[in-house]
Amino acid sequence: MEKLDGKSMDLVKTNIEALKQLFPEVVTEGKIDFEKLKLVLGEEIEKRNERYEFTWHGKTQAMKLAQTPSTGTLRPDKASSKNWDTTENLYIEGDNLEVLKLLQKSYFGKIKMIYIDPPYNTGKDFVYKDDFRDNIKNYKEMTQQTTKANTETSGRYHTDWLNMMYPRLKLARNLLREDGVIFISIDDTEAANLRKLCDEVFGETNFVTTFIWQRAFAPVNMNKFASRNHDFILCYAKKIDSLLLYGLSRSEDADGRYSNPDNDPRGPWMSGDLSVGPVVEEKVYEIITPSGRRVLPPEGRCWVLTKERFEEYRKDNRIWFGKDGNNVPRLKRFLSEVKSTITPLTVWTYQEVSHSQDAKKELKELFNNQSVMDYPKPVKLIRRILELSTRDHDIVLDFFSGSATTAHAVMQLNAEDGGNRKFIMVQLPELTDEKSEAYKAGYKNICEIGKERIRRAGEKIVQETGKTDLDIGFKVFKLDSSNVKTWDPDFENLEQTLLDLQNNIKEDEDRTKEDLLYEILLKIGLPLTTPIEEIDYKGKTIYNVGFGSVLLCLENEIDLDIVNEMMKHKSEHMTPKVIFKESGFINDSVKTNAIQTLKKNGITDVRSV
Repeated sequence: MEKLDGKSMDLVKTNIEALKQLFPEVVTEGKIDFEKLKLVLGEEIEKRNERYEFTWHGKTQAMKLAQTPSTGTLRPDKASSKNWDTTENLYIEGDNLEVLKLLQKSYFGKIKMIYIDPPYNTGKDFVYKDDFRDNIKNYKEMTQQTTKANTETSGRYHTDWLNMMYPRLKLARNLLREDGVIFISIDDTEAANLRKLCDEVFGETNFVTTFIWQRAFAPVNMNKFASRNHDFILCYAKKIDSLLLYGLSRSEDADGRYSNPDNDPRGPWMSGDLSVGPVVEEKVYEIITPSGRRVLPPEGRCWVLTKERFEEYRKDNRIWFGKDGNNVPRLKRFLSEVKSTITPLTVWTYQEVSHSQDAKKELKELFNNQSVMDYPKPVKLIRRILELSTRDHDIVLDFFSGSATTAHAVMQLNAEDGGNRKFIMVQLPELTDEKSEAYKAGYKNICEIGKERIRRAGEKIVQETGKTDLDIGFKVFKLDSSNVKTWDPDFENLEQTLLDLQNNIKEDEDRTKEDLLYEILLKIGLPLTTPIEEIDYKGKTIYNVGFGSVLLCLENEIDLDIVNEMMKHKSEHMTPKVIFKESGFINDSVKTNAIQTLKKNGITDVRSV
């Protein structure tokens, strides 16, 4: 029986295995021979001491931090969730660095679009301080902090921000699908650094564009030289050759220019100029209108069609001479034949996607006129990003979710276009200021605001659209230390730790079998929304996960009757994994017989925790 590894995905090992697959000739006795690798890569190796690079103090540490597996877990919180049994949306409370590590196995290469609105590093916003040795412990301390700003007087003002962003972006890239894309909001303070950072993490060739969002419609400050009224949204592909962007729907205003004055059975159309320049001799000829008028193209121009092609268009009723048949001919262009989408411009005005004041207003309306967040993003802005990059059942991730505008926008767009997009929101439970309206209204941290916003926005969307089949729920998970002692050693008290390992499952008052169940799902790489059936057998619980793909029993005093009952629920289409609690069997003899029983049923993937 194999023991489960309690760590999140080992990215170093994964990268080495990928290298071995690409260049098997550089592997010597299972190790990478870098001298051979240099020969294979030939002229592509940079040997000069002086080279173009982007670096800062702590970069190497930040890189290691991204590659260090997490031993933490995500514990389910049904009480603050909505529609737990049916929803496929997630809301995760915790330090996003650790959460991104924990999501690696279950969501590697599955996210279509990531949007983040990270701290702009203005000196007034929170910048995470990571701990290389024990970030779970660091996270618990961080949630109690009252000092949140990274002030400009700090000697490592930009460095701290870069060290925060680098490992998170490295981990985020792994989660994107091959056709996936990331959008990042930022202002002037770190825009240049972010661009260079993303060039390194995603690759310069995968840069798509920088969108300009007009976030204000009036002078916004008393800056001596300029009143800045825009933010940037950087866009990078996971793999530019595979990137799938859908364009934006044509606006109703544009469609309104089409009409059907001659009742053409092909539907609405609009007319366009039939002439073009410069002159092509074969396209200069006389056209006789239905009223008998003779028409030539304007001076210096010719018709867009040859004479033969023009006659074909006339017979097909694609030429418009006006209602009286006496006008200069024009070409009919049918709405049904026009692309349904348009390529977006890089400048997004507030008329198109709203501005900051609209965002605050829409949030205040949801919270009974209370101002619970200072700088939310407008739903229309995120909706545009979603429309441009997602469809159907795509998964959307926002790991700086703030007031959860992204979740709101996902539900809104699903209601509008019938999509079934799913969201994963991740947010540090950063404390609200005790003097703020949010705190006075009972919201002690940002996560409480985000979850309540999703609840209220979802109900409002259903009420306004009448669509009761929308997924407006979310499963809440909270970052915590592992439920398994061997996966969460106490280095400061190792002697006591070894004594406690006689029973390796934590038995705190608030630890449950479900906590351990979801930790196992993460560690074996199953999504947190995988269907789970609880089977009660003689007072013991058997978990049937993914319609028989994984069977678990995390009870004490497991006997062969329980093992035989589990076999009744195995999948007909695949051989299941079977997982038990290591110390759960009545005795070693039963454990041995259980393994033999499973082998007789064709099951060899048996694991323990």
